[in-house]
Amino acid sequence: MNTILSNVHLWKTIGLLVLSNCFMTYAWYGHLKSLSSKPIIIAVLASWGIAFFEYLIQVPANRIGHTHDISLAQLKIMQEVISLCVFVPFSFIYMKERLSWNFLWAGLCMIGAVYFIFKD
Repeated sequence: MNTILSNVHLWKTIGLLVLSNCFMTYAWYGHLKSLSSKPIIIAVLASWGIAFFEYLIQVPANRIGHTHDISLAQLKIMQEVISLCVFVPFSFIYMKERLSWNFLWAGLCMIGAVYFIFKD
């Protein structure tokens, strides 16, 4: 029986999306800390360079998932949840942002989205 927990393609997709989100989160937000004193063109070019590696991981992740019966909607919701799971520690640890209860409430809403998108 092919359950969601034993689906190797699902876990491979999730793993690749987590890795790609690490690159993308840094590309989108890391420059705010590490390149804030540099001209915007430097930040843009650096972000594009980082995003290139994100795409090298993200595109295969979506292909693997979609080829193995993960719907486009499921891929999108997974991407959003993973994005938040990567963003929260990045925001708190690297960017030194203050966490609020809103992170928890948003996370609970995302758990609901995952439940409904994977519900038969």
